[in-house]
Amino acid sequence: MTRRSTPQAKIDDSAFPVRVLICVPEMGFGRRSDALHEWLATRIGRGNYAWHGGGRGGTRDRIALYFREPDAASACLTAFPDLELADGTCLPGYSSPYLPFGRPEDDDTVCNLYNQTTTQEAMRQLFKGVSMTDRAGNVAPGKVYPDQLAPIIRHDGGALELVKARWGMPSPPSVLKTQRDPGVTNVRNLTSPHWRRWLGPAHRCLVPVTAFAEPIKGGNQWFAPAEAETPMFFAGIEVRGWTSVRKVKDGETSDDLYAFLTCAPNAEVKSVHPKAMPVILTDPGDWETWLSAPIEIASKLQSPLPDGALALVDAPPEAS
Repeated sequence: MTRRSTPQAKIDDSAFPVRVLICVPEMGFGRRSDALHEWLATRIGRGNYAWHGGGRGGTRDRIALYFREPDAASACLTAFPDLELADGTCLPGYSSPYLPFGRPEDDDTVCNLYNQTTTQEAMRQLFKGVSMTDRAGNVAPGKVYPDQLAPIIRHDGGALELVKARWGMPSPPSVLKTQRDPGVTNVRNLTSPHWRRWLGPAHRCLVPVTAFAEPIKGGNQWFAPAEAETPMFFAGIEVRGWTSVRKVKDGETSDDLYAFLTCAPNAEVKSVHPKAMPVILTDPGDWETWLSAPIEIASKLQSPLPDGALALVDAPPEAS
């Protein structure tokens, strides 16, 4: 690899638009550096990538790899899964897990509000032939905000159960400045060690949603299925009995928590929010895959809905 000077790095940014910032291990890269050099030269080609120092992020030094295409960057990260991504990575399909609420570096919020009006009986009917226990109590329809309780469908041994959980998975400890943890509402980077522990089928869930909002100047733009009555679920992950301080006044509490995946936007969402949208599943086969398949298969569902699948709609009425 050829180290680029700072001026050259700025010039090359247009030629190499995909930037991957990698944390330097405490003991350095060692032999992994040689393996990485050789892999890049033989698999990507010397004219298709570049690198230079990535400065310092927090207490960690970084190196910056630049690629012409997202596929090349993804292939590199797949070939070297032990590489630790750092804040500032500009790879399509990646949002830093080290910023609160799963927000990308510019603090651009991704779907932190949705509406849920599907009745409990209707949810059970969607899974006919599958044993499901309703432990959610009374589920009131309406808007769902971060840190609120909302229904999810998760595993219960060999069956499914409908329960309420609190929106916001545990934050990476490195981002917490105080004991309080407000939670992470959406997850993009499935290669992060923080999230990998919860990617197995036992921790996956479906989050029922009727419509969701993306922020715009002065408010929110809402999205719903283009074909009315299409059932939708966010592809979620969950953890049970997690002890943390969500609100200082409440002290430590033990909660069942959830969040859902995000991905690149489809055409409708991109017109409003060009960086991301929730991972939405509308096909019963995809629901089963997300709940039961190995992550190597299930992770392929982390993709946008087809263009035309969503419609821009007015905000839902407030619950009476």
